[in-house]
Amino acid sequence: MPSATPQECNCLALRQAARHVSQFYDQCLASTGLRTTQFSILAKLRRLGPMTINALARELVMDRTTLGRTMLPLERDGLISIEDGTLDRRSKELHLTKTGAERLRVAGRLWREAQRQFDVAFGGERAAKLRNELHALVSHKFGQSAEAGSDSRNSPSATP
Repeated sequence: MPSATPQECNCLALRQAARHVSQFYDQCLASTGLRTTQFSILAKLRRLGPMTINALARELVMDRTTLGRTMLPLERDGLISIEDGTLDRRSKELHLTKTGAERLRVAGRLWREAQRQFDVAFGGERAAKLRNELHALVSHKFGQSAEAGSDSRNSPSATP
């Protein structure tokens, strides 16, 4: 079996595509002072409610330390608050504040426009297929046997 070339590297291709798309969305959201990662944090908190840093990191498929650094400006600007956990006072929960919800509302309009522009440029059907494939990729467990990981969409852990 011939070895793969750098041009065939899945990781590089995905990272380049992610940076390219993130830069576009960051430009679209720039007037709100939010980056796409921060927008995602606020949107998850609005949709799922208060959650611990560890739970949010899992939801975002993000390293806990990176999430911690990303959320510091959100806390500083009053967009989120960090409070003692309701079930375990030793844990800390992230809460979306009223200021954060308002910033998210404004950014949401710009995000929807970015989505529209992406769909026009890339093609709506292609974009939907791409999202489906990326969701399947995120739910896939690498390193398992081919048989065990052949249809990760049917496993309980694959639920988005």
